[in-house]
Amino acid sequence: MQYHLEVCAFGIQTCIIAAKAGATRVELCDNPIEGGTTPSYGAIKQVREAISIELFPIIRPRSLNYFYDADEWQMILNDVKICKELGCDGISVGVQKINGEVDADKMKQLVALAYPMEVTSNRVIDAAPNPFEALEILIAAGCCRVLTSGQAATAPEGIEILSQLVTQAAGRISIMPGAGVKSGNIELLKTTGAYEFHTSARKTMSNQVTYTNSKVSDTGNMYVADEAELQKIVAILKGS
Repeated sequence: MQYHLEVCAFGIQTCIIAAKAGATRVELCDNPIEGGTTPSYGAIKQVREAISIELFPIIRPRSLNYFYDADEWQMILNDVKICKELGCDGISVGVQKINGEVDADKMKQLVALAYPMEVTSNRVIDAAPNPFEALEILIAAGCCRVLTSGQAATAPEGIEILSQLVTQAAGRISIMPGAGVKSGNIELLKTTGAYEFHTSARKTMSNQVTYTNSKVSDTGNMYVADEAELQKIVAILKGS
């Protein structure tokens, strides 16, 4: 079995590190505090020019949930078209109904619009009332893979449901464990039968600017992948 590692990247620096470390793909996101939202046109374009591994921007106009109004839905459609124009390999996206179920019709529309790009369903399955019903909807919609923590806070905690999802998928779609994936638990997660894994392996970057104003509180943190940690995960997967 050939294993693959996807890296959640909150900036071009991590994308370059991921490619260097031997990752298969990056999920490019903005806004780590909100769990990842759609990156800018400029970010997608620059990353596409900088790396040759697979690039899947997340298409998520905001956090809170995956239920979108008409304006947000149009934003999603526009962003999918932009990703295609910029030569992305795929997108990561999810849409749900007001009752929390995955929106089958909208997911089918997204898969059709994105083609020939692949579509990864992001963690909308973890927000669904029944992950097993959600999985069948995503398979029928034509998604290539599902990013999921097994409806738990982290993938190791959701390992039972992850294993059940892999069994149910039966090769029709890839179940990609994500959230809390590290070199120390990747062997455990392989017992689910999954062959793709998602990690951020992130660390906080220090501020290189020599002067900061302590009265300004909107600077926040910048996160970048730990290259050594990514190399460990890749080495474990390749050693398998």
